[in-house]
Amino acid sequence: MGKNKKSGKSMSKKQIIEILENFFSNEPNRTFNLKEIFRILKFNTHPLKMLAIDAMDNMSYNDYLTKVNDTSYKLNQNSQVQEGTFVRKANGKNSFIPDEGEQPVFVSERNSLFAMGGDRVKVSIMARRPNRIKEAQVIEILQRTKDTFVGKLKIGKDFSYLVTPQTIFSNDIIIPKGKLKEGKTNDKAIVKITQWPDSSHKNPVGEVVDVLGPTGDNNAEMNSILVQYGLPYIYPKPVESAADKISGEILPVDLKEREDYRKVWTCTIDPKDAKDFDDALSFRKIKDGLYEVGVHIADVSHFVKEGDIIDREAQKRSTSVYLVDRTIPMLPERLCNFLCSLRPDEEKFTYSVIFELDDEANIKKYHIAHTIIKSDRRFCYEEVQQLLEDNGVIDSTGQPAPPAPADGYKGQFANQIISLDRLAKKLRAKRFREGSVKFDTEELHFDIDETGKPIRCYYKHSKDANKLVEEFMLLANKSVAESVGKVSKGKKAKTFPYRIHDNPDPTKFETLKDFVVKFGYRMKSSSTKGATARSLNKLMDDVEDKPEGKLIQTIALRSMMKAKYSIHNIGHFGLGFEYYTHFTSPIRRYPDLLVHRLLTRYANDGRSANEKHYEDLCEHCSDMEIIAQNAERDSIKYKMVEFMGEHLGEQYDAHISGITSYGIYAEINENHCEGMIPMRDLDDDYYDFDEKNFCLIGRHHHHKYQLGDPVHIQVAQANLEKKQLDFLLLSNKENKKGKEKEQVERSYSKKKNDRTNRKYYQDNDKKKRKHSGK
Repeated sequence: MGKNKKSGKSMSKKQIIEILENFFSNEPNRTFNLKEIFRILKFNTHPLKMLAIDAMDNMSYNDYLTKVNDTSYKLNQNSQVQEGTFVRKANGKNSFIPDEGEQPVFVSERNSLFAMGGDRVKVSIMARRPNRIKEAQVIEILQRTKDTFVGKLKIGKDFSYLVTPQTIFSNDIIIPKGKLKEGKTNDKAIVKITQWPDSSHKNPVGEVVDVLGPTGDNNAEMNSILVQYGLPYIYPKPVESAADKISGEILPVDLKEREDYRKVWTCTIDPKDAKDFDDALSFRKIKDGLYEVGVHIADVSHFVKEGDIIDREAQKRSTSVYLVDRTIPMLPERLCNFLCSLRPDEEKFTYSVIFELDDEANIKKYHIAHTIIKSDRRFCYEEVQQLLEDNGVIDSTGQPAPPAPADGYKGQFANQIISLDRLAKKLRAKRFREGSVKFDTEELHFDIDETGKPIRCYYKHSKDANKLVEEFMLLANKSVAESVGKVSKGKKAKTFPYRIHDNPDPTKFETLKDFVVKFGYRMKSSSTKGATARSLNKLMDDVEDKPEGKLIQTIALRSMMKAKYSIHNIGHFGLGFEYYTHFTSPIRRYPDLLVHRLLTRYANDGRSANEKHYEDLCEHCSDMEIIAQNAERDSIKYKMVEFMGEHLGEQYDAHISGITSYGIYAEINENHCEGMIPMRDLDDDYYDFDEKNFCLIGRHHHHKYQLGDPVHIQVAQANLEKKQLDFLLLSNKENKKGKEKEQVERSYSKKKNDRTNRKYYQDNDKKKRKHSGK
């Protein structure tokens, strides 16, 4: 690798480009950041560094280099023809994302070959015209992302068609008359493509597979959301039939193979509307200062065998999906709500982690075992919360109940619940001391009537009862992961699915550090996970109950990476755990079922599982989790718009919850519904988007809109089709009037000053002439 000998002297841009060309050509496969480039090439002065950055930007623009991110470059070895993913945009500004993960390339509509979002395509990179952006032309569609779509039917005299969301197709899907399946105009329908667009036919042609119902009907709309994301809305009959044939009978051989916990006090604690109870807690005092806590999880693996028809369907789904008004289960109802569900007073098969804990919740020992339990009581969170508060617990203080009075604690099973709460609070405090990040998030919930119509919208906070259960589930997941992942030095751990969470995005974390300075907070630079977590936790403590607290937490959350599944363990940053997995919800998550099976296999001295097979399963489960979350968000958006549709024209106090280049998102303080104030309505100035500081700044009047700012809005439009709320910013109109008044007053003042100044100079001139005798 040639080093720069002229770096101490001034150089021309041409010389620097030559040096950089040699440098990158010698290391064609490496990515270098700016610090490495400056150090290796000895660009020590500020002018040289600036000239080098300018040169690399030009080389990137001319496709000699690839700009990997804002501070890193590599030699561009891509050919003119590349493969990747097509991204369709409603505004026609489509893009192509190369498989190598490089920057997206613009694809105009005329060069899209009618590709749709998510299609795998082959493109040709077009020769770049001077001062124009890089463009690509789709030359082949390698794989369609899907061939079934949901939309609204329009039936005319001559032809019928399906109107899909704007981002799917540039043209509607034509449906021949005999392929409508009795669908009517404005029905929501599922259509399968039978003929894709080509140079001769711009419209795709399809046939109706199923009619979901009239537009606006609750079932039709919720099922449409599922179909849109490729999620099933009905359970296959053959799978349900297979589940119906499973016997739930407990045989003597089953009892011999399991530890018997039927006589140990056990309970479930779940939401009041839950039907599937997949976790239970048992408690008993061993002796003074020592307690046994069992975390018992529904043993789905006893009923669902690898590769059978139920397993194949569960694997495909990977997760239960939770829309506002319904659950689309991963398993057939007979399994999730009956055979596997840990219902009270019924003997159930479980897979358990049994802990012995002292008064400080230190683990003295634990073991993992197949068990059989019998739940003594089904609690809902509200009941447990009331029991705790009735016995002196003050929510969210982290303090357990005071010592029992002479007549004992109030409530059925109060001693067991209060003991579990005390231990959970010890575990929670210890977890935060050791590096867990303190993010207390809120969940938006709706109360709905029997037709699915929302009648109330509110945030649900996690209380002590929720945290009690959460803490023991976290402990079980962590312990199970350690039981497989932690091995002696020199040994290789067996294949296992972990739940991993990477460190925060460095660029976003730096943005957060710079942003909080404006509010008087400082975050230390940190190079380790623990130090970063401690820095975040101190910030969360400092901003708690402050006006800017929610705003700063929102931006801190945006700096976090997404958790996912992988056999390659890197730890879990958010929880501060070196080993973590998902073991506690096999009824609703497929990775938990995988974990149960592998635990059984390894307990019987089985060989390590195939790495590639399990990593593929982990990737599939991670992808399906994101899809399910997106469907859930869409159902929330739909209900939000439906709810606010009854309040058109009404005014509310709100705060700015999002800033984009195309407008402002505002959240109503009263009910937490979020809507958009389009940029076109901010007509009092020309606004620039400051992405780093999360604000819009007016060029002329310098008015600033920033995350968290209070605003007063009016509900202007509720578009159910687009799941979109539009707000009118009333405070902006008031600001506009105020500015107009200010401008008039300023203009008047200027004129007045001009007259005053003119008189002053005229009087001065008279005095000068008088004294000079002129």
